[in-house]
Amino acid sequence: MIQCAFYLAPDGRLLDQLSSDQIRDLLATGEGLLWVDIQDMTNEDAGLLSDVFCFHPLAVADCISKNIHPPKIDDFADYLFVIVHGINYHIDSEVVETTELALFLGKNYVVTTHDVPMRSVLSVSGRVRKDPRLMRRGADFLAHDIIDAMVDNFMPTLDEMDERSVSIESEALSEPKTQTLAAIMQLKRSILALTRVILPQREIMNGLSRGEYPLIGERAQIYYRNVYDHLVRIEMLTRDLRDMAESALNTYLSSVSNRMNEVMKMLTLIATIFIPLTFIAGIYGMNFANMPELEWRHGYFGILIVMAVIGVALVIYFRKRKWV
Repeated sequence: MIQCAFYLAPDGRLLDQLSSDQIRDLLATGEGLLWVDIQDMTNEDAGLLSDVFCFHPLAVADCISKNIHPPKIDDFADYLFVIVHGINYHIDSEVVETTELALFLGKNYVVTTHDVPMRSVLSVSGRVRKDPRLMRRGADFLAHDIIDAMVDNFMPTLDEMDERSVSIESEALSEPKTQTLAAIMQLKRSILALTRVILPQREIMNGLSRGEYPLIGERAQIYYRNVYDHLVRIEMLTRDLRDMAESALNTYLSSVSNRMNEVMKMLTLIATIFIPLTFIAGIYGMNFANMPELEWRHGYFGILIVMAVIGVALVIYFRKRKWV
């Protein structure tokens, strides 16, 4: 379904909410700048891409498919087909999810497709409605604005993940629980999901900023270089988060191991104290007839006192050795 369809005429007028027929006619003029955004593509939308824009069937198939495609860029001479990923803010999940944005960049048009609402697209379309001059710089600048807004939207998620990692590490150190381990693994999966898309997107922006594609003008290349720099910074932050997650996992395992050692130490000390007491009780629990101590008037209390003295003496000894 077409979410927005803008056309900036050569005289500076902005046309909005264009129909398919209007898109066809305006595209045929070869003038102005056309931007069509499609969300949750239908067969009719696919026909628009194939019949009106004459995009390659494989590129259209990638837009239709619900499968996840890695970031990539294909050069079809007359246009570029780019797939980039952004944060999916419309899924309530403990693990960060990404969503695809497919972008066609031609000489005088930009076509974007995606399955769910994207903040970057909504932001740029809102800015265009307020100030149509944003489209005057050309298709390459418009594509940059969309991708740049999408990359900027990574930062709030990274900041949230950073706060979570600090909280998880503190919890792993002070009070490790099963939920702590689950939170660490969720964080690691989120970092892996981001790393999987950031690295190839960085290379795509690097190619767009180095003059490898004629459709990207020389004036626009420096702006794509800026996006590349942002992705490098995001990659560094993601690497730091990965190190923090590994540190939190090691801290959790160490804390659990130390706690287990403390428990085993206490149980060992208790067992050590009761070994001599059990020995004494075992001797006087035997049923031999010739046991003189059984006839003692105060034998029972005497044995209890001996056992208490042995227990206290062992505790004092353990304290002196700093085992308790």
